[in-house]
Amino acid sequence: MTTPVDQEELALFRDSVIKALETEVKPHYEAWEKSGIVPRELWNVLGNAGMLCVDVPEEFEGCGAPFQYSVVVGEEMARLGFGALSTNVMVHSDIVAPYLTHIGNDEQRQQWLPKMVSGEAVGAIAMTEPGAGSDLQAIRTSAVKDGDDYILNGSKTFITNGQHADMVIVAAKTDPSAGARGISLFLVDTSLPGYSKGRNLDKIGQHSGDTSELFFSDMRVPASALLGEEGQGFMYLMRELPRERLVIGALGVAAARGALDLTIAYAQERELFSQKLAQLQNTRFEIARMETDYRVNRAFVQECVEAYERGELDAPTASMAKYSATEMQCRVADGCLQLFGGYGYTTEYPISRAFMDARVQRIYGGTSEVMKEIIARSVLGKA
Repeated sequence: MTTPVDQEELALFRDSVIKALETEVKPHYEAWEKSGIVPRELWNVLGNAGMLCVDVPEEFEGCGAPFQYSVVVGEEMARLGFGALSTNVMVHSDIVAPYLTHIGNDEQRQQWLPKMVSGEAVGAIAMTEPGAGSDLQAIRTSAVKDGDDYILNGSKTFITNGQHADMVIVAAKTDPSAGARGISLFLVDTSLPGYSKGRNLDKIGQHSGDTSELFFSDMRVPASALLGEEGQGFMYLMRELPRERLVIGALGVAAARGALDLTIAYAQERELFSQKLAQLQNTRFEIARMETDYRVNRAFVQECVEAYERGELDAPTASMAKYSATEMQCRVADGCLQLFGGYGYTTEYPISRAFMDARVQRIYGGTSEVMKEIIARSVLGKA
């Protein structure tokens, strides 16, 4: 049985996160968005501020905090309009670190987790390939055993943190004839020969988040880089995906809150037909609709966060959280932009970034269509 989270302490932690973000990120974020990437040293700044991998056990230099503390970091980044940064940190802290914590051996955890907590090492995970996105069994990247090493060949795309990554969890086929049972995971040190990164991909949103192509050409990695057991990679991926999908949902809820706050403030200041925008019935009804949509999803996501901490969150429920919250985020971002009128379509107003940053939430981590199929199978069985 888990110990209930002290809400007063959690609130104090949230305040410290907000203060750090307003000091270290807010003054520079617009410039980073224009340059298309955050500076590498930001990771060290976030680490020094205690905002990376906060639920990593103390023996590996983490705080050993409850999962909700990690959620708070991402939520505040998303609420404040730092959508790209929230995604980058989510991948590092809520995807890569848990794989190491749950599957890695002591040597692997000691090698990488303290560096990830401090920001000395940036983590990424490489599943998607040019010809294999939602269908992970179709990956073609190979890892062939050669003595005490594996030789890695292949390519990955749409990899968050790809430009800055010091370590990448790579999904590769160790037995091409075995389907899902032939997939293994490797902790790839990006400083080794044979590894290269492609361009930082241009995206319609989340501009400052580096998203890259990665290439492995006869890359020799030691057998000690194998994460868990050979051939169990697909099972590990399925086991860890619920947390990823839940956190994406939590980011969606927080981003919607940020968009609503911007819009409510604008509606109370903007005049139209000799009235405040907030006095017009359409505005009032739209805000009421979106506020309700937000609150319903916030309650469900919080329920899922608590279930995860109890070890009770299953894959279909996590899929519901991601599907519902990210669809809501896009509805809210669109409705809020509409209330800004023409100003909402200009990059001078942050609501436009909220709109563009939201769209990918329904794609990565499993598309909304995949989420619906997972949910349907849990209710109706396979078609």
